[in-house]
Amino acid sequence: MSRHATITGIGLVTPLGTTVEGFWKSLCEGRSALSAPDGRGGPLLEVAGLAPPIAPLDLLPPKGAVSVDRFVLLAVAAAESALADAGIVVGRDVDPDRVAVIVSSAGGGMATYEEQALGFDARGRVAVSPYLLPGMMMNQAAARIAIRFGVRGLSTAISSACAGGGQAVGEALRLLRADEADVVVCGGTEAPFASTTVAGFANAGTLAHGWADPAEASRPFDARRNGLVLSEGAGMLVLERAAHADSRWAAGYADVLGWGATTDAHHPTMPRPDGAGAAACMRRALADAGVPAGAVGYLNAHATGTRLGDLAEARAVRDVFPGTGPAVSSTKGVTGHLLGAAGAVEAAATALALGTGTLPPTANLEDPDPGCALDHVRGAARPAAVEYALSNSFAFGGHNVSVVLGRPETRKVRSAD
Repeated sequence: MSRHATITGIGLVTPLGTTVEGFWKSLCEGRSALSAPDGRGGPLLEVAGLAPPIAPLDLLPPKGAVSVDRFVLLAVAAAESALADAGIVVGRDVDPDRVAVIVSSAGGGMATYEEQALGFDARGRVAVSPYLLPGMMMNQAAARIAIRFGVRGLSTAISSACAGGGQAVGEALRLLRADEADVVVCGGTEAPFASTTVAGFANAGTLAHGWADPAEASRPFDARRNGLVLSEGAGMLVLERAAHADSRWAAGYADVLGWGATTDAHHPTMPRPDGAGAAACMRRALADAGVPAGAVGYLNAHATGTRLGDLAEARAVRDVFPGTGPAVSSTKGVTGHLLGAAGAVEAAATALALGTGTLPPTANLEDPDPGCALDHVRGAARPAAVEYALSNSFAFGGHNVSVVLGRPETRKVRSAD
C-alpha cells in the first residue's frame, strides 16, 4: 500500500474568494485581499482579511443555521466545495464508514461565546441560547460536516493553534496509511474577530499597525514588518490514496508524501530564536517522505510578518537546506493570517504551485530583512518545474508542523488552470 495520499479536492473560503482559480490568480499576481475592518473586532483592529459572506440556510437546516458560529459555516462551505471539486458523493463514491473528517481551529466559536457572555452579564441566564454549546464548541465544524455529508468514520477537531491546519493534513495522511479510511476531508477554519480576542492580540503586540494602506500591512520577511494581520476563512482538502482515486478515475493536484511535528518546549508564545524546533520538524517531515533536502524546490513559509517568528523560521530553513536552498514565499502577504486554517490553505497553495509550475511571490517584500536572507520569490511569480515542496505551520505554544508534497501518482492530474 502506498504511503502517499493524493489531494483530489480543494475547497476555499478565504479573503481571496471562494474559487480555486480566483485564489490562485490573486496569489500569483500578489493582489492583496486585506482591508479596513467591517466593524467586527472592535476599535483595536486596524486591518483584517475578510472572507465573503456565507448564507447559513444554504448549508444547514433553519435551527442549525441560526445557532452556529461563523467558523462552522466557513468550514462546511469549504468542505462542500472540496467534495464537489473531488467529484465525491459520500455513499455513492465511497463507503460512509470509510470517510473521516479532521478540522482545525485555533479558537472555535470565539465571537459566539463573547456575545453570549455579554448577554449573560447584562440579563442573566435567560439571555443564553440553549444552542450555545453546539454552536461554538471546537468540535462542531467537524461534526456539522459529518452530519451534512453523511460521514460515519472518525470526525475530530485539532487544536494546535496556528499549526493546526497543517497537522490536520498530516493526521489525514496517518489515517490513510493505517487503512482506517479511504477518503479524509481535512483542513482548518477560523473566525477570530471577537473584540476580546483582538484585544488580546493587540495587547501582546502581535498585530500589524500604523499602515495607511491595509494592503501594505502584512509584510513577511520584510525589514519594515511590525506584526500579523488577522484573517478569517477556511481551507479544506480531500485526501485519498492514489489507487482509490484511480478506481474512480479522479485527478490529483499533488501528493502528500510525509509530515513531521515537533514542539519547541521554549515559551508559551515566542519561538526558539535559533529555530531549532522548526528545523527538527522539517527534517522529520523530509525523512518521513523519503525526500532529501536538496530535492525540495519550493517552500511555502509560515512567515506571518512578526519580528521574531520570521527570523526564527529563516534560520531554521538555512539550517536544513544546503546552499541557497529552495525558493521561498509566504502567502500571508495577501491573505493575512488565518490562524488554525492557515496551514490547510497554504498546503493547497503549495499543491497548486507544484501542479502549475508557478511559485507565488511574497507580497510587500520590498526590503528583505538581512536576518531573513533566503531565496525569496518576490516582485512577481516565478516559473519553476518543482518535483517536491514543503509547507510550514508554526504556532503559539511551540507547535511545529511541516508537510511534504510532490507531484501526484494518479493517472490523471489537474491544476488551478
